[in-house]
Amino acid sequence: MQEAEVLKIFNALSNKIRWQILEWLKKPRRHFSDGISIIEGQDIDKIGVSVGLIQHKAGISQSTASQYLSLMQEAGLIQAERIGQWTYYTRNESQINKFIKYMKRHLKNERLANSE
Repeated sequence: MQEAEVLKIFNALSNKIRWQILEWLKKPRRHFSDGISIIEGQDIDKIGVSVGLIQHKAGISQSTASQYLSLMQEAGLIQAERIGQWTYYTRNESQINKFIKYMKRHLKNERLANSE
């Protein structure tokens, strides 16, 4: 993982609402149950969550939601899939796991790790 990627992720996560969105997308059925609609027989856990549902839950305007989601997508934290006229967002677990590994590798205190 490159430093530029890490900085984009930090920037994306530096906002409480964006952090919450990433958390909500971890278990969309739990957090968006009031607005769940099954698309073409697919599950919300698989197809993701629409901008409208995210905007409503976060209490922000659609343009702000779109900006937040775009920033998170540029950082690689989420993925978008267009189905019909709607775009659905899911977490990019691969990128999130790379970031976690990077952080563990770079922030771990070697002295403490060697004494365990």
